[in-house]
Amino acid sequence: MSVLLGTLIQKSAQLGAYVREKSISPAEQQHLQLRNLLRKAKNTAFGRYYGFQNLLTAHNLSRSFRNHVPAADYNTLYERWWSQAHLCDTPNVCWPGLTPYYALSSGTSQAATKYIPITEDMLQVMKRGARRMFFDLTRFGLPAAQYTKQMLMVGSCTMPRTEGRHLTGDLSGILGKSRPFWMERYYRPGRVITHVSEWSERIDLIAREAPKWDIGFAVSNPMWLQLILERIIEEHRLAHIHEIWPNFCLYVHGGVFFEPYRASFEQLLGKKMQYVNSYMASEGLFACAKQPENSGMELITDSGVFFEFIPFNSDNFDDNGDLCTDHPASLTLDEVHTGVDYALLISTCAGAWRYLLGDTVRFTDVQKAEIKLTGRTKQYISVCGEHLSIDNLNDAIRQTDTELNAGVREFTVSGVRHGTLWAHQWYISCENQSVTAEQFACALDKALCAVNEDYAIERIYALRDVRVELLPNTVFLEWLASKGKLNGQAKIPRVLKDTQLNDFEAFIEHTQRRKA
Repeated sequence: MSVLLGTLIQKSAQLGAYVREKSISPAEQQHLQLRNLLRKAKNTAFGRYYGFQNLLTAHNLSRSFRNHVPAADYNTLYERWWSQAHLCDTPNVCWPGLTPYYALSSGTSQAATKYIPITEDMLQVMKRGARRMFFDLTRFGLPAAQYTKQMLMVGSCTMPRTEGRHLTGDLSGILGKSRPFWMERYYRPGRVITHVSEWSERIDLIAREAPKWDIGFAVSNPMWLQLILERIIEEHRLAHIHEIWPNFCLYVHGGVFFEPYRASFEQLLGKKMQYVNSYMASEGLFACAKQPENSGMELITDSGVFFEFIPFNSDNFDDNGDLCTDHPASLTLDEVHTGVDYALLISTCAGAWRYLLGDTVRFTDVQKAEIKLTGRTKQYISVCGEHLSIDNLNDAIRQTDTELNAGVREFTVSGVRHGTLWAHQWYISCENQSVTAEQFACALDKALCAVNEDYAIERIYALRDVRVELLPNTVFLEWLASKGKLNGQAKIPRVLKDTQLNDFEAFIEHTQRRKA
């Protein structure tokens, strides 16, 4: 019976994948998206202020849109527009009607909580994107029976808070609350557990119930899935997770770079896994991999989001990662090139207009609109011209981890003064206790010189030292907990600056004094 049901689901998914094959190019789809967004929002306060009705008659719509509407970061857009809808429940501000949900996000660049608007239209396109990801699983060579297995989805509490005429909570919780009823048969851990607000209690409940489930797929931030698998293995005294979930074969990950987690994650497995990279933020679902073991992700170009791409260079961004102008030289999808880092601007069916998302991407295939994430506009380190992206940091950590068999779980880095010059201060969780901080620093320094020529030059002149402090992984988790971020979406900032750096160092000092 399961084979028959699996075959029916598989064939339906294959049909869905076939039907959604593009009849027009991604660039053409993007121009249609922009027109649809402007048409729907032309009578909102934002649309009237910036003359969307007139823009719709322009000969070159995307150019006129870029010329007339300023680019904005979260603070600018919230203070000028979103706060009216959020604090006063004013309808028709940036998108028609009332905004029913706000996703809470602090990201990794700012400490303050952000309220990201989520409209019913945005929920619908995110659900559509999730269905497309499911359809694309047919490309991964899974047997028919696999489609009847359960999916573990690790997120935040699915009980958003009521504030005025809207609900607030983490995006994963909002999506979980609005999950269709028919998915309950396949979705785990289920609403009884996801309604529990305390993260540690939720993990204990998942570990207790885990042997009752037949998990075939998982969707999660790598850090939190790894914690759950470790807890299950500990609870039931397993050698690896496949002792109770033999059909677990595919993991959809997103939110952070997976590669730094891969080595320690695979120690929890008893068989080979397939991995699917996805790109989802509180503002929407933007891209996913369509082929097995493909690090590139295809932009979802026909689902309520219009993308612009700003070359991430000193002409457009200052040393803090802020825009130099509110009308940067942004490009549309038919104007980009491979091998260039771009900061993303998005306009969406949730009322985000030319919104600086904060991520940087690089195109691996322009014709297919295929990208890879390379970092954050505010999460790079260049205290003396070394210009290290998160991509560089991850590559170097991965090489060092492999060379030393260190068992890296988390890491972060900051630039600090070294007399009149500079040093890099690294904080790294390392499971192999035979590895010393000095060994790690030496190997990491060599790896960074290999992946970035600017770094290699600055190590001769201005960057005089590389310091490594090895910490237990629990320190990183306890720091997140102290910030109220112990949930399924939180992540460790890879680069610490300013108040975040001071706060982290103060926490480490306090922790070490407490344990002394």
